[in-house]
Amino acid sequence: MSTTPLDNWAVDLGDVTLIYPFVGQEKLMVIVAVVLWIAWHIWQVKFENNTYKEDIEKHATSENLRKATSGEL
Repeated sequence: MSTTPLDNWAVDLGDVTLIYPFVGQEKLMVIVAVVLWIAWHIWQVKFENNTYKEDIEKHATSENLRKATSGEL
């Protein structure tokens, strides 16, 4: 199975047009990759902030704070 018009590499490379699939789509792929990368960072920040907020709500009682500051924990 060939995804390019080449059946044999013993040709004049000046005459070769396409040597890999999706030629010409590189800019689009880079834009999609950057958008996905930024979206992942936004999701990650939101997820970590929610987890941090839940931990604070779970553990930040006045008794726990007193113990932590007095060295009891």
